[in-house]
Amino acid sequence: MKHIIFSLLMLLSMTNIGWADLDQSLKKFKNKKIEQNDIEKLARYDYLIRYFADFSYFVPKHKVNPDFIRALILAESGANPRAVSNRKAIGLGQILYPTGKTAARELSKSRTHFRYVSKTTLKNLKKRDLFDPAVNILLTCYLIAKYNYKFDGRLDLVVSAWNAGENTESLNRGKHAPFRETEDLIGKINNFFIYLIRHRSFP
Repeated sequence: MKHIIFSLLMLLSMTNIGWADLDQSLKKFKNKKIEQNDIEKLARYDYLIRYFADFSYFVPKHKVNPDFIRALILAESGANPRAVSNRKAIGLGQILYPTGKTAARELSKSRTHFRYVSKTTLKNLKKRDLFDPAVNILLTCYLIAKYNYKFDGRLDLVVSAWNAGENTESLNRGKHAPFRETEDLIGKINNFFIYLIRHRSFP
């Protein structure tokens, strides 16, 4: 099955993109290792990541790379399902309630039925539901698949859409969102993604 998320470092070398600020964020997190206790925390939810990453949400046979989802969760919440940001993003993937509610309604109308999360929960998503690891990981996988499809697997644009919103003006021009928070998240997720692939932390 084809995964359509690529390493940003490979992408940068292939396309010869040279944004100084983004390059700085990539270097900042380049040698940051994932601690063993973080791997162990994340492992509690790996059955959910594997399950929900195995669906083709937008393109037949195209699935989200589970290592990318793992990298995002580690970067966003440190695998803490009770995490709440100062922007009120919730749970493992740090999802804003309005974004999660829209995604949940879209999923509730699909023909796909999921284990662990009911169509009723998706149709009537409450803010507290985002603390449920199964709900949060399903919505994370769905939204990343959506951004992956929309932005052709460009990690910098996918993470920008995730962090700053898919309608951020710069994304329409094929450029990442020019915010320090977004650039640091791109650098962190990219590094964790590469680390997980290289070290095969999850079989």
